Amino acid sequence: MQTVLMTGAAGGVGGFLRRELQDRYDLRLSDRAPITGLAKRESFVAADLTDLDAVVKAADGAEGIIHLGGHSVEGSWEQILEANIIGCRNLYEAARLCGVKRVIFASSNHAVGFYRRDQTIGVDVRVRPDSRYGVSKAFGEAMGSLYADKYGIGSLAIRIGNVGEKPIDVRRLAIWVSPRDLAQLVGIGLEHPEVKFEIVYGMSDNARGWWDNSNAERLGYRPQDRSEDYAEEILRSHSADTGDALADTHQGGNFVSIEDGGAPPLGGV
Repeated sequence: MQTVLMTGAAGGVGGFLRRELQDRYDLRLSDRAPITGLAKRESFVAADLTDLDAVVKAADGAEGIIHLGGHSVEGSWEQILEANIIGCRNLYEAARLCGVKRVIFASSNHAVGFYRRDQTIGVDVRVRPDSRYGVSKAFGEAMGSLYADKYGIGSLAIRIGNVGEKPIDVRRLAIWVSPRDLAQLVGIGLEHPEVKFEIVYGMSDNARGWWDNSNAERLGYRPQDRSEDYAEEILRSHSADTGDALADTHQGGNFVSIEDGGAPPLGGV
């Protein structure tokens, strides 16, 4: 694996992964807006995910794709449809047309956000999206499965918790993933010889976690960072009770209780 296309490269997760992977791959960065400050092994190609021809042009010659692009929070159906569903379809179709070997799909914990925090779940549970955004991530996982079975494109869906240099609140003690641990998962997805279609959780070594990540461990994942190292500091300044009972009960946090714009869901949950 040498040339890897990264969609949504201008975002925060893209920035973390660029730093971790720029000496490992020739990174072809893509977003709607130009990206400046390119490293030695980085290049840029503009592409709107809703434009199949543009995505095909961006993917041409790439051996792998890290798909981070799309609408990254809850939004209207129109926003989610365009960026996350049509965009994801175009991404996988471009991968097929261009002969891409592997796709890393940035899925999300919000694909299963309606599970309770007192449950530990693996990757074999049914999806329980907590939002339209979560539905789009479940759709992306299904697309990866389809294109693996039908067209032989290896795909790893990473249900990302929260990426950052360190966890910043009580919920993130359970779902945090460090940039280097996420990069390790991406590398497994791009290079592990046995990956056909797999789902893993994007989490570091989190003692308070809600997810059984044994499938990632089976593929060789060995997280280097621990959220518990930050627990004492966080618990001194943050309460586990946010005042939103639904959010505090479910793994998806406030995604279970808000509509686009922050309004509560009609009729409750």
